[in-house]
Amino acid sequence: MAKYSFEFRLKILQEYLEGKAGTSYLSKKYGVKSKKQVQVWFNAYHKFGEEVFV
Repeated sequence: MAKYSFEFRLKILQEYLEGKAGTSYLSKKYGVKSKKQVQVWFNAYHKFGEEVFV
């Protein structure tokens, strides 16, 4: 089971893609371990789409 839910990760990615905030701010705002994790999610989403998080 994933530590972060699909909906949670998608919410963060949507904010990032809309240009509302950067990875450092979003990781702190939502309590994600590191900004690197958000970057990994973005790269996976960009390459494979939403299906990568299901």
